[in-house]
Amino acid sequence: MKNIFSQLSDMIHGDVAAIILCAGDSTRFSSGKESKQMVEVLGKSVIVRTIEAFEKSHSIREIILVVRKEDTAEYNKLICDYAFKKISCIVVGGDTRQISAMRGFKHASEKSNYVAFHDGARCLVTPEIIESVVKTAKQTKAATAATHMSDTIKVADDDGNIVKTVDRELLWTVQTPQIFEKDLYRSCIENAITKSISATDDCMLAEAYGQRVKLVETGKENIKITYKSDVALAEAILSIREEIDE
Repeated sequence: MKNIFSQLSDMIHGDVAAIILCAGDSTRFSSGKESKQMVEVLGKSVIVRTIEAFEKSHSIREIILVVRKEDTAEYNKLICDYAFKKISCIVVGGDTRQISAMRGFKHASEKSNYVAFHDGARCLVTPEIIESVVKTAKQTKAATAATHMSDTIKVADDDGNIVKTVDRELLWTVQTPQIFEKDLYRSCIENAITKSISATDDCMLAEAYGQRVKLVETGKENIKITYKSDVALAEAILSIREEIDE
C-alpha cells in the first residue's frame, strides 16, 4: 500500500491526512458480532460511502484506516475492489478510540499539515462538509463538524426530577470530522499522555491542552450508524438526496 501511495503522491493535492476510525466493537449495533461499517446502506457498505466522501474531497491528501485486527483482510479486499487512490495504509486499532486515533496519527505523512479524525460509521458525510471544516481549521488550527441542539435540555437530580433547564442556544451536538493542525495535535497527545487524560473524542484532547476548537454548523444529516434503526434513517436521507439531485 505504501509503495502504491508513494507513486501517486505527486498526483494528489491537499495537505490533510484523514484518519478514519473503524476499530470499535459495534456492541450497540450487533453485540460485536457484525461490523457496522460493513453493513449495506442502499446497496453500498457504510465504510465505502465514508471513504468515497474523503476520496472526493480536494483537501484530503491521504486516508489512513484504523480497523480491528480480525477485519484487516476484509478491508484490504475492499480497497482493491473499489480501487481507492488515497488510502496510504491500514492500521490496527487499540482498546479505546483515543488509542486508535493516536495509532492512526503516527502514520500521517510529513506532507500532511493537518489531520482529520472521522468515525467510519458516519457515512453520510459529504465532500462539502469536509471542505467546510477544513477551511475553518486552517483559520483557527482546530475545528469540528457539529450542529445546534434543537431539543430542550433538562438537568435532573438522582431521583429523576428536573433541577433546571439549560439554554439550548449554547448547546451543540459534536460530529466528525474533527480537524487539527498536525503539530498542535501532537502537542495535545503529549499533554494527554503526561497528565493521563482519557478522552472520548479528539476535541477533548485539544480542550485539555487549552486549545479552542471552532464549531462548524454542518446540519443534522451527518449521523453516525450506532443502532440498526439508524440504517433505515440513513437510507431515507440518501433517498431524499438522490431525488434532489435528479
